[in-house]
Amino acid sequence: MIELEGLTKSFPGADGKPKPAVEDVSLIVKPGEVFGLLGPNGAGKTTTLRMLCTVLKPTAGFATVAGFDVVKQAAEVRRHIGFLSANTGVYDRMTAWEMVEYYGQLAGLSGPKLTDRIRQLFESFQMTEFRHVVGGRLSTGMKQKVSIARALVHDPPVLIFDEPTAGLDVLVQRAVLQNIARLREEGKTILFSTHYFAEVQKLCDRVAIIAKGRLMAQGTLAELKATYGSDDLEEIFFGLVS
Repeated sequence: MIELEGLTKSFPGADGKPKPAVEDVSLIVKPGEVFGLLGPNGAGKTTTLRMLCTVLKPTAGFATVAGFDVVKQAAEVRRHIGFLSANTGVYDRMTAWEMVEYYGQLAGLSGPKLTDRIRQLFESFQMTEFRHVVGGRLSTGMKQKVSIARALVHDPPVLIFDEPTAGLDVLVQRAVLQNIARLREEGKTILFSTHYFAEVQKLCDRVAIIAKGRLMAQGTLAELKATYGSDDLEEIFFGLVS
C-alpha cells in the first residue's frame, strides 16, 4: 500500500551544498498494517511523510501510495490519503462542521453523500455537541477530533499521521490512540511517526527506527528484540541512534 525505495531529500546547507535530510530510505507498509516511524526530533520523520503526502518532491528515489507515484500521480495520491499532524491547523472562524464539510468538498464530495458522511464521523468521534462551535472556541482535544474527521471525511484507504499526539495532554493522547486503534480495526493502512515508545508498543504491527535521515532498523517488535538481544525497545533505540 505504501512503498519507498531509496527515497532521498536534500536541502541546501550553510555552504550552499546539498545536505540530505532523508537519505536512501526504503520500506514497505502492507495493506491494513499500522507501521510506526520511530525517531528523535530532527531524524527526518516529517520530511519523509511530507514526501509521501506530495508536499515535498524527493531529490532521489521513488515512493508510491496506494499504487500511485507521489511525483507523477500526486493528485491521485492526495485522493487516497488522509493526513493528520499535531498541528491541527483549525480555522478560528469556521465551525467544526463547516471545517470538515469544506475538506469534504475539496475531496470532491457534495450533497447528501457528504452530509451523511460528516454525520457518521461526528457521531463516531462524539463531536455532535460542538458541531456549531467555531474553531477559536474549541479545546485542544476538540480541535484534534476535528482534524481526525477532516482527514477521514473522504474515507481514504491510507492514513499518514505525523506525531499526532505531540503536545497533547494525557487524556487527549489516549483518545487519539484509541481512534487510531479503531481505524486499524476498520482495515485502514496507517503510517505514523512518533518518538513515544509506548505508542509503538501499543499500536504498531511493525516499526522502523530512523536517525539522521537514515533507517537504522525495521521489523516487528519481536524481530527487533531478537536481532538486538534485548526485550527493551528503548534500549534498542538508544543503542542505534546514539
